[in-house]
Amino acid sequence: MSGSLNITSATADPALLDLPWHLPLDAWPNEFIASLPKGISRHLVRFAHLSGRVVAIKETTSEMAKREYEMLRTLQGLELPCVEPLAVITNRADEDGEPLNSVLVTRHLKFSLPYRALYSQTLRPETATRLVDALAVLLVRVHIVGLFWGDVSLSNTLFRRDAGAFAAYLVDAETGQLYPGGLSNGQRENDLEIARVNIAGELMDLEAGGRVADELDPIRVSNGIVAAYRVLWKELTGSESFSSSERWRITERVERLNNLGFDIEELGIKIGETGTTVRIQPKVVDAGHHQRRLLRLTGLDAEENQARRLLNDLDSYRASYGGADSDEEMMAHEWLVRVFEPVVRAIPNDLKGKLEPAEVFHQLLDHRWYMAQNQSRDIPLAEAVTSYVQDVLRHRRDEATVIAPPTESITVPIAVPGGAGADEPEADWRLNV
Repeated sequence: MSGSLNITSATADPALLDLPWHLPLDAWPNEFIASLPKGISRHLVRFAHLSGRVVAIKETTSEMAKREYEMLRTLQGLELPCVEPLAVITNRADEDGEPLNSVLVTRHLKFSLPYRALYSQTLRPETATRLVDALAVLLVRVHIVGLFWGDVSLSNTLFRRDAGAFAAYLVDAETGQLYPGGLSNGQRENDLEIARVNIAGELMDLEAGGRVADELDPIRVSNGIVAAYRVLWKELTGSESFSSSERWRITERVERLNNLGFDIEELGIKIGETGTTVRIQPKVVDAGHHQRRLLRLTGLDAEENQARRLLNDLDSYRASYGGADSDEEMMAHEWLVRVFEPVVRAIPNDLKGKLEPAEVFHQLLDHRWYMAQNQSRDIPLAEAVTSYVQDVLRHRRDEATVIAPPTESITVPIAVPGGAGADEPEADWRLNV
């Protein structure tokens, strides 16, 4: 390795020095490479092991690597969902002293997948629509902070499963430009058109390869991002006036934003000259209304739809055991200890890399409901957990960064508090909800 190697990193990891920077990225030995699905990129990108985790390494020019590193750090400071930048490696050279491309190193986002890896055989219209909807939400958030993305596409986005939907994360920021004063309508429309054209092209590429369902229309799906974006943008930034006697509409507006996964930090409410009108304008918005409530009550950090589903389960528990006047924080702690944590502990160690705990719990609730429908009876929680682990989770592919080796199957029922196999059986509260 050349002595002039330059590593720029806010939190330098000494293990970076152990990677073979003197070799072109496409020539790295398999012992350094992590086998994970990746999307299409104009640059060579490979995943590598680093200090027990996985990082993504992208070869590019020195200028572009430094620019994207700083941009990603800025976006993280603005709390935008994006990959975490770790380092920029410049002044690389091979053993003969010939210069090699600089690289950008980012932390691999656990449980995330490129859009091409989110289906096994063919991409269904419903899945494509959910991906585009997730990207529309991300694009709105990007524009609110004043970022012109410049290359919006499914390929430049990573997706994480979020209780039946998907959450989108920005993964390629090399074309991004931040405008502190905000974007003009023309800049936003330009980004939106880029997204529409790129998505149509990506889906047509899949169509040409026979990788989409026959009923999927790439043009219609790509046009969907325009419609989804406009609805969300209007709810987040639009203003409306109404009579002061209709102040209930303020609550209605906030609830609409919450249902879209957003919260409001400040409302501009102004009484008109006649004193009869109120004007409402969301000044600062941020995603994660349900995320923040779940985090505040339980300490669980989940995606927005997952958080909404877990909160519904928590509220059902509270209604069954505590009543409307019960202390919310106390009941949340009780739900966490008696319901959520036992389910998570019941997952065998060799299967914990399949999905995040919040997604496992969400899928378990779905699985239990379907069991009850098919068998026309109430299903105890312990029985549902055992069935879900054996019949569903064990057959899923791993979505975590580190994939654990398979171990033998567990055939005995899995006991959770209040379920079959517990030392002191308790009533299963869900049977009464």
